[in-house]
Amino acid sequence: MKPGFVYIMTNKNNTVLYTGVTSNLPKRVQEHQEKAYELSFTSKYNLNKLVYWESFQEIGNAIFREKQIKAGSRQKKINLINSLNPEWRDLTEEIKDIMNPF
Repeated sequence: MKPGFVYIMTNKNNTVLYTGVTSNLPKRVQEHQEKAYELSFTSKYNLNKLVYWESFQEIGNAIFREKQIKAGSRQKKINLINSLNPEWRDLTEEIKDIMNPF
């Protein structure tokens, strides 16, 4: 099975949140940052800062977790981000090599 990741992106002012799921987090974050899909929600609202992510051994578990997060309130998402990233730093540099097994 493929690995999976669930993540939350925001804009520079931390005012808009987007929760997504992918099997390749570095590639997907890069696509958001480069606005690869110019009509997408993340492109429209300039969501280019990765503020939260989780990894899973199987993509199905990541999809399940994404649905849990999306079902929660905005405040629950904020609390989730604050629990692991209270400064709301951009975590992009930290995930650059997570697809490499060594």
